Amino acid sequence: MNERGPLFSTYELTKDFDSPAGELQILKGVNFTLNAADMVYILGRSGSGKTTFLNILGGLDHPTSGKVLFEGEDITQMNERQLARVRNKRIGFIFQFYHLLPELTLYENVLLPSLIAGRPEHKWAKECLRKVKLFSRADHYPFELSGGEKQRAAIARALINRPSVVLCDEPTGNLDEETAAAVSALMDDLNRKEGQAFIIVTHDESMASRKHDVYRLVDGVLMKQNRGPVSIEKMP
Repeated sequence: MNERGPLFSTYELTKDFDSPAGELQILKGVNFTLNAADMVYILGRSGSGKTTFLNILGGLDHPTSGKVLFEGEDITQMNERQLARVRNKRIGFIFQFYHLLPELTLYENVLLPSLIAGRPEHKWAKECLRKVKLFSRADHYPFELSGGEKQRAAIARALINRPSVVLCDEPTGNLDEETAAAVSALMDDLNRKEGQAFIIVTHDESMASRKHDVYRLVDGVLMKQNRGPVSIEKMP
C-alpha cells in the first residue's frame, strides 16, 4: 500500500451543472476510498454521474466542492500542468471508444504515453502486449484488429507508464457479450496476479464481480452494494 495512505480519498465531493431548469446537482457529498490493488466497480444508469465522478478522480474535470486526494496530494488544488503530469505518469485510462491512433502500429500506440512522459519503455511496451496476449499483433494497425483486440490494446497502453490505478469508463460498452467477458476477465487477472488497481464504471450489471467491491450511484449519492451510503470521516 502507498506509504502515504490510500490511492484515492474523496471527501464530500459535489458537482453541479447549470441547466435550463436551474442548477442540477450530479454528485452529492460523495465519500470514497481506494487502496492499492483494489478493484472497484461503480454501477449506475446512464446519466447517473458515473463518468463525471471518474473524470474528477482522473483530474479531467473539477468538482464544485470537496476534496480529491490522490496518493496523499489534493488534485483539486493542482494547476493544469501538475494535473497533466499526474495523469500521464500515475493514472491509466481506458475508454469505451479505444482512442487508438490509426496511423500508428499497435506497438507504437502502446509505447506512445511513455514517449510523451520522456522515458521510452520499449521493453515494457512489449511486455504489456504479452500481458494482454497481443504480442503477435504488435506490427498491425488498429483497422486490422477486432473490437476486443482494440480494447486489449487500450489496456496495454494504460499500463505502459506503470500507473498506480487504471480508470475505466464503460470499457466493454462496444463489445459483444463473449468479448466483453474476455476483456473483463483480463482486467480481473491483472488485478489478481499483478496487483493493478482498477476503478471500473459501467451500467452493465453483469460485469460487476462479487469478488470485488461494488458501488452504485443513485441520485448523486455513492452507495456500497447492498449497504447504506458510503461514509468516512470528514477532512478537518
